[in-house]
Amino acid sequence: MTKLILASASPRRREILEGLGVSFTVLAADADETCHLPEPCAYAEELARRKGQAAWARIKLRLKDGIDDTDGVILSADTVVATEREILGKPKDREDAIRMLRLLRGRDHVVVTGIGVTVGGVTHTASCVTRVFVDNVPDEELIRYVDSGDPLDKAGAYGIQGAFSKWIEGIDGCYFNVVGLPVHALNRLYFAVTGDYLR
Repeated sequence: MTKLILASASPRRREILEGLGVSFTVLAADADETCHLPEPCAYAEELARRKGQAAWARIKLRLKDGIDDTDGVILSADTVVATEREILGKPKDREDAIRMLRLLRGRDHVVVTGIGVTVGGVTHTASCVTRVFVDNVPDEELIRYVDSGDPLDKAGAYGIQGAFSKWIEGIDGCYFNVVGLPVHALNRLYFAVTGDYLR
């Protein structure tokens, strides 16, 4: 069986893979997330590529300790939220989270997840786009949500699967993409790279 390595510390990505019944190990690696690409898909794919390459570099370093995972397949991902004017990653602080949610309320935006499959040090990427429609959240509710702490580690300062879900009017596209790992797109990319399906 192919050894799958998830290059992410995200508990949501782990939960999605576990829900598929996929066996994997986690090898999160720090990657530079400074990116100035203006197009959301290119932006998210570039960060997914960097994370895949950072994990591959860690795998190569572990060879000197007798740990050889070079035959494994690395899965990486990065999710961003994009409005017409701005690409939003994770908020820097409370004020940034409030600013982001005020930008998103009462309108629609897109969530883009770039995904990467790295084999033998080469990272192949793709992306998935979902449109999300957000209700006009009252300011006091918005601030209450931010003060819960939930949005501070999430792109666009919200999670669709938690307390903020009551303000989501609907989506057009993949739900799992908004959570952080588009299962169908990942399965297709995985097959294109390895000739097999996620299992």
